[in-house]
Amino acid sequence: MTDPESLADRVRDGELRIHELEEYADHDVAAAARRLLVERETGADLETVGEYSFPAERAEPNIENMIGAAQVPMGVAGPVPVHGGAADGEHYLPLATTEGALLASVNRGLSVIRSAGGADARVTKHGMTRAPVFRVDGVAEAAETVEWVEDNLGALREAAESTTSHGELLGVEPYVVGDSVYLRFAYDTKDAMGMNMATIATGEACEVVEAETPASLVALSGNLCSDKKPAAINAVEGRGRSVTADVVIPGDIVEERLHTTAAAIAEANTRKNLIGSAKAGSLGFNAHAANVVAAAFLATGQDEAQVVEGANAITTMDTRAPADGDENAPADLYASVSLASLEVGTVGGGTKLPTQSEALEILGVRGGGEPAGSNADALAEIIAVGALAGELSLLAALASRHLASAHEDLGR
Repeated sequence: MTDPESLADRVRDGELRIHELEEYADHDVAAAARRLLVERETGADLETVGEYSFPAERAEPNIENMIGAAQVPMGVAGPVPVHGGAADGEHYLPLATTEGALLASVNRGLSVIRSAGGADARVTKHGMTRAPVFRVDGVAEAAETVEWVEDNLGALREAAESTTSHGELLGVEPYVVGDSVYLRFAYDTKDAMGMNMATIATGEACEVVEAETPASLVALSGNLCSDKKPAAINAVEGRGRSVTADVVIPGDIVEERLHTTAAAIAEANTRKNLIGSAKAGSLGFNAHAANVVAAAFLATGQDEAQVVEGANAITTMDTRAPADGDENAPADLYASVSLASLEVGTVGGGTKLPTQSEALEILGVRGGGEPAGSNADALAEIIAVGALAGELSLLAALASRHLASAHEDLGR
């Protein structure tokens, strides 16, 4: 029998293990059987969890032991003109979140950016990294290994790129700590976020290192990558895509739309985001860039845990003389956000799931770009502008002392 009840009974009786159900029924029946089993054992009602709009089989690469789907409200902010290296034109930004007032705040910031003519954005660096750790007998063998790696980058590139038709090895940076040698491989993964690509390619290259040097591989990831953990190396060297967005907002727009001044916003940024973050020992010198990164990741099918690296952002705000030269006009505001390690893709992973794919369609970046990598670059630039909008709105609310009242007005 392959109906949900009989499958649930067989798991309960120990005849089957919960992860084996797809071997005995289609994916939707297997998910229904797990829901039934969990309902019986916990007393929970999983009716809503079971109301998903796509065939469960489509989620097979993305989840194990599926019981249904978690639904997160999705909103849209914008549109806003983005003058990017890859993203050019007006874009709506889909954001999935349960945090009330976030969409309203980002939308306010985007509206101000739109009034200023749009924001510039550029991806300034690429490089998805994987850093294996090797064991050597001591510093002499470590130096021998490093010298070989530096002299034989071509051999490592040939081995690594033999595993992928898209990824390119950009370089290998060695680090020595006693009898440990770390090799930080960096790849251009085109439109894929590329973590799996980098891991598989690096594994192939490690075999060459072991064959040609005294080094023995201990772990394919030695945490110098560094993935899904706060790490200064990502804040400094970057990981995935390093992207910056900026805008100059005329002083009269600052006063009319944000109800404060450029000088007040700049001071709030310096004392909060720069000095306050430094005193806290923070790796991110920003107000809440991770808010927009996380909501965009959930909406577009990115790896949500990599919001850790997405929080590696520095926000700068400064006053500038009015562009029209009017000495009596209020000062303009220069605003930027630089995200050092934004890890995004438009192919692979969760980007193929139905709602996430539709969100990428809203942005106009679904699938592979032409040239390769341009869609993921565009996604990074649009997210950066969204993060900039969030920074502008929150800092203006703080500078005008309207933060608490805004939340009260929105009933949050």
